[in-house]
Amino acid sequence: MNVIVILLPLALMLGFAGLAAFLWSLNTGQFDDLEGAGWRVLSDDDLQTPRPPPASVTNEVS
Repeated sequence: MNVIVILLPLALMLGFAGLAAFLWSLNTGQFDDLEGAGWRVLSDDDLQTPRPPPASVTNEVS
């Protein structure tokens, strides 16, 4: 019976902490863009064509 005195308040505190963390994440906009991360994974940003060097830069060795 003494264990209930410890575990019941502990369970309630953990539950309220989880609820507070969830409400904080809602207020800070963590769930605003649910599909954006998935689309960013699929985009091929690393396959862009390289830009030519500017006209003032030459690769000739004198």
